[in-house]
Amino acid sequence: MRPHPLHLLVIALAAVAACGKKEAPKRTAASTPPAPPRAAGPAEYTVIVKSLWTKRNFPLEYPTNDARFSGLIGASHNARYAIFTVGRKPTRGLERLSEEGKHSPLNDEIQTAIDAGNALEKFESGNLKNFSDSMVTTVRVDPAHPLISVVTMIQPSPDWFAGASGVSLSENGGWVKRRTVTMVAYDAGADAGTTYKSADRPRNPTRPTTRSTNRHFLSHGKARPVATLTLVRTSP
Repeated sequence: MRPHPLHLLVIALAAVAACGKKEAPKRTAASTPPAPPRAAGPAEYTVIVKSLWTKRNFPLEYPTNDARFSGLIGASHNARYAIFTVGRKPTRGLERLSEEGKHSPLNDEIQTAIDAGNALEKFESGNLKNFSDSMVTTVRVDPAHPLISVVTMIQPSPDWFAGASGVSLSENGGWVKRRTVTMVAYDAGADAGTTYKSADRPRNPTRPTTRSTNRHFLSHGKARPVATLTLVRTSP
């Protein structure tokens, strides 16, 4: 018995509809990861910078009688602000800090970031010559500004500094209790000197900031940290 023409038409239309129907793409965890939870409120941290830049660790031409870190300066901020970035030319503030150890105009640059809503608070300390001590200060963070950056000049040097950039204190919807990171030496890119007490050799134009590969900071071809940054939550 031959199929009725109407039956054939129904079957053909069903086949066309099935071919045109697209399967919805499957959602995977890797495709759209959920945003990490943000801390609910502000917190305060003690900032501790401890020197590892000693003659024992860095014997090459170590400036025993003159070695010190300038007063540190830093800020709590969001991802739209950075005191320094490897591969980017230094700001005028970073240039002066790395060459002379002075906080101005870097302090003004941080204040501009605060006024724009990209930084929350600036923090500073005095310099450090006795490396058995540490530089200590405090800083506040909040959910909109969970990152910490800090810099200090390696003195004497052409334009070398120790720093940490964009250290996050937010974790699992709260604030970490304690975090320690190492600080390595950086070359700001503003001076061409190659030794601690090189004569001024300004670069014009300046070059991008780099992680220092100067032989004074290498051990077996690898950069050694010159300081540690420890952040300890004191509230809430």
